[in-house]
Amino acid sequence: MATDGPFFDRKYHYEDATEISAREKAIDEWLPITASRTAKWWHSAFHNVTAVVGAGVLGLPYAMSELGWGPGLTILVISWIVTLYSLWQMVEMHEIVPGQRFDRYHELGQHAFGPKLGLWIVVPQQLIVEVGVDIVYMITGGQSLKKFHQSVCSDCSDIKLTYFIMIFASVHFLLSPLPSFNSMSVLSLVAATMSLSYSAIACYASISRGVQPDVEYGYRSNTAAGTTFNLFSGLGTVVFAYGGHNIVMEVQATMPSTDQKPSKGPMWKGVVVAYTIIALCYFPVAIIGYWIFGNEVKENILLTLQHPKWLIAMANMFVVVHLIGSYQIYAIPVFDMMESVLVKKMKLNPTWFLRMVTRNTYVAFTMFVAITFPFFDGLLSFFGGFGFAPTTYFLPCILWLAICKPKRFGSSWFANWFCIIFGVGMTTVGPIGGLRQIITHAKNYKFYE
Repeated sequence: MATDGPFFDRKYHYEDATEISAREKAIDEWLPITASRTAKWWHSAFHNVTAVVGAGVLGLPYAMSELGWGPGLTILVISWIVTLYSLWQMVEMHEIVPGQRFDRYHELGQHAFGPKLGLWIVVPQQLIVEVGVDIVYMITGGQSLKKFHQSVCSDCSDIKLTYFIMIFASVHFLLSPLPSFNSMSVLSLVAATMSLSYSAIACYASISRGVQPDVEYGYRSNTAAGTTFNLFSGLGTVVFAYGGHNIVMEVQATMPSTDQKPSKGPMWKGVVVAYTIIALCYFPVAIIGYWIFGNEVKENILLTLQHPKWLIAMANMFVVVHLIGSYQIYAIPVFDMMESVLVKKMKLNPTWFLRMVTRNTYVAFTMFVAITFPFFDGLLSFFGGFGFAPTTYFLPCILWLAICKPKRFGSSWFANWFCIIFGVGMTTVGPIGGLRQIITHAKNYKFYE
């Protein structure tokens, strides 16, 4: 439909291009990603911390027990470097075309690969990550609530995990109507603070226990096949822990930008602060948790810790608060996709009722899947390798090669190809280990437990 002159609509009324433009602008101001562009660098910092540090950090000691000291530390360090590098590239590409902003991950993909192919390459992977993370956070939130209940009321009757997942989900039925990233900035700041808090508690409580008697650091499995699958699972868990690139373009879209002061300046400043905090959370938790408990560490480090009860209860509640913010951070781009289709493609009116129905339906869906498959370690590995590795480790590098075209065999060219090969390897093995974990756990799982 042309937009450079008047045209007839279905009721044969004239409507000129200015009215169309006004309507499109109103829709953009209603959609959550483009609703506000007033964010500062510190918004980038705590949004990125909230997105990256989450359920993944709690599984790192278990991943170390599957990988061992040498491979575990190596993968943790390489992943930190690779993901920071790929994140820098995404920040740079946000406004790589003068006068244009790529506000969504798939818009950058469309610029690199074409309108249709770019959409099909990026959107499915992005949805796998965002929906998968929200499902895992439903499980982790329920587990942490259950652990909190057990810590503060050891004599109370046991309540099934299913009900705790439902309690955690009920909060999101209330929060899901929040219109945009900026409207939840306070929640994101609180969530980021909680991530530092429970990571510190996990380290302190582990050290206070001391190295356990007869601690073992060898392979968890006695068979070559079991060891191989555990290695794959551990790699997938590490990938999951470093994921967060799926919301980078969307977060940068909330920042003001001019030719003199482009958004990449404050965005990158926030990313550097965020990745410093991520390192302070990840490496101590992974190293200390594995050092203290060895192969006896559980899939969630807080489930391994028992004393002091008040401190463990507090840590689990901190996790719950953090995951509330993280869930919403990952849900916002999904809400934006759903609402864009309904309003732009299906021509539905952008109303609060439409927003309430679509978002609450999404929350209900993630809750149902979490109740059906509450296998924390397996889901971490499966979604980590299957979704996070492409969108975090190597898709940004492929986009950089396609758009920026660095000199062949130059340093940038080699760096990007290293990230691509490393990321493809993670994508290949992570889901295999995670799927095996899910199948193993599912044999003895009952829906109402």
